[in-house]
Amino acid sequence: MKLKLFDNLKADFTASIVVFFIALPLCLGIALASGAPLFSGVIAGIVGGIVVGVASGSPLGVSGPAAGLTVVVLTAIGTLGSFESILLSIVLAGAFQLLLGFLGAGVIAYFFPSSVIKGMLSGIGLLIILKQIPHALGYDLEGNASFILPDGSNTFTEIISTFDLLTSGAVLISFISLSMLILWEVVLSKKHKVFQVIQGPVAVVMFGVLMSNLYQNGMFDLVLDSSQLVSLPIANGLADFITFFTFPDYSQITNVEIYKVAFVMAIVASLETLLCVEATDKLDPYKRVTPTNRELKAQGLGNMVSGLVGGLPITQVVVRSSANIEFGGKSKLSAILHGLFLLVSVITIAEYLNMVPLASLATILLVLGYKLVKPALFVEMYKLGWEQFVPFIVTIVAIILLDLLRGITAGLLVGIFFTLYHRYKYSHYVKDIITAESGREVHHIVLAEQVSFFNKADIIQSLERVPANAKVIIDCMQTKVIEYDIQEVIDNYQLHAQLKSIEVELLYRNDNN
Repeated sequence: MKLKLFDNLKADFTASIVVFFIALPLCLGIALASGAPLFSGVIAGIVGGIVVGVASGSPLGVSGPAAGLTVVVLTAIGTLGSFESILLSIVLAGAFQLLLGFLGAGVIAYFFPSSVIKGMLSGIGLLIILKQIPHALGYDLEGNASFILPDGSNTFTEIISTFDLLTSGAVLISFISLSMLILWEVVLSKKHKVFQVIQGPVAVVMFGVLMSNLYQNGMFDLVLDSSQLVSLPIANGLADFITFFTFPDYSQITNVEIYKVAFVMAIVASLETLLCVEATDKLDPYKRVTPTNRELKAQGLGNMVSGLVGGLPITQVVVRSSANIEFGGKSKLSAILHGLFLLVSVITIAEYLNMVPLASLATILLVLGYKLVKPALFVEMYKLGWEQFVPFIVTIVAIILLDLLRGITAGLLVGIFFTLYHRYKYSHYVKDIITAESGREVHHIVLAEQVSFFNKADIIQSLERVPANAKVIIDCMQTKVIEYDIQEVIDNYQLHAQLKSIEVELLYRNDNN
C-alpha cells in the first residue's frame, strides 16, 4: 500500500510531535555520551529528520544520532584529537554509504534471522526501561548506554542506588505521568476523538512543564535540579544560532586514521540502519517494504550533510521509528516534520524546552520500552522452539550486557550455529535397508542437495556402519553440490569397501561426475 505524503496530515502531524519530544533528549544524551558538543546531537536530529526524511524510501523510519555509534565517536575523538577531525570522518563515512547503496549492499538486511530482529527490538525495549528508571526517579549520574559504567558500577547497581537517592519532585511527576499515559491509552483515547488528536505523551510533556514551573514558584515544597531538566543551548537570535555550527578540519584529509574511522562508522551505521529498517517494516501496520539500497544512499547523504555542519553520525533508529508507528505515523511526513520542529525549537523556544523534566520524558520512554519488549513475545518465541528462542534470548542478553552491535552479532552467531547443525544433521539419510534374494543386505544412502566438509564425519560414520558382504547404494541424484572433501570420502570408501567385500553403487545426476 502506498500513501501520498499529505494523505494523513493530521495523523503524521500528531506523531511528529511525539517523536520530536522523544528525539530532543535523545539527541542531547547521545551527544553527551559521545563526548561531543551537545548541539551536535541536535544538528544530527535535524538533518536526520529533514534531509534523510526527504531522501529516504522508508515510510515510517526516523533517523538521527544513534546510541550504537557513541563508542565509535568517543574513541575516535581520543584517536584523532579533535571534534573537527571527527566531522571529516563523518563526511567520508557518508560517502562510503552512498557507494554501498550504489553497489547494492542493501540486501545484507535480508540475511538476518527474524529471531535476531525480534530480539533486537526486545533488547532495546528492555535497555530503555533499565536506563530510564533513574531519570523517572530523579537520579542519574550521567547518560550512558553501557552496562558497565565509568565508575565501575553497572546498570542494575545504579538502579538500586537510585532508590536511596530518589527525588520526591521527580517521582511525583513520573507517577502522575505514567498514570496519565495508561489512562489515555486504555480509557480516554477510546472515549473521544480529541484524545486521539492530542496524544498522551504530548499531554505528559505539557504537564511536566506545568509542574516544573509550580516547583520553581514554591508550590508543593518540591524542587527539580537543573540536571533533572532538558538542557538545550539557547540562541540569542539567528546570528547567534549560526555560531553553534562547527565545520570539518579539511587539513586532516591526508590522515590515514581519518579514513579508518570513516570506514568503521560507515559499516556500523549501515548495519544498524538496515536492521532498523527490517524491524520497522515488521512493525508497519501496512507491511510496506523499504528499498534498502535507497535507504543506504539517503543515510549517506544525511551523514555527509551532518558532518559538514557539525552534527554527529546518523542512522535510522528503532526508538524514534517505533514511537512514530505507535503514535499514529502513516508516512515519512512525520519524520520530516519532527526534524523541522527540532530546527524551529532550538532557534525560538529553547528556553521553554529547558523546562521539560527528564522524568516526564522517562515515563514516555518506559511505556515505549514496555511495548517493544512485550512479555507475550517471550511466550510466543518459546513456543516456536529452541532454534528461535535461544538466538532471541542471546540477542537480548548481549545487547544489555555489551552493546547493540555485539548483541546482534551474538544472536546471529547462534542462529548460524543452528543452521550449520541442520546441515550436519540432515546431510543424508538411509532410505532403506533390504535383504536381497542372495541374502546380501542393501543399504540405500541418499545425500542432501549440498554436502560439504562439515558433513564429512556424519557420512563416514554411516558408511562405516555398513556390514561386510553387503551392498551400499550412494544416491547423489538429488545432490547439486558435492564438495571435494565428500567426493574424496566416497572415492576412498570404494577402495576400502573391497577389503570387506562390500559392493558400492553410485548414482549421480547427469551434471555430476
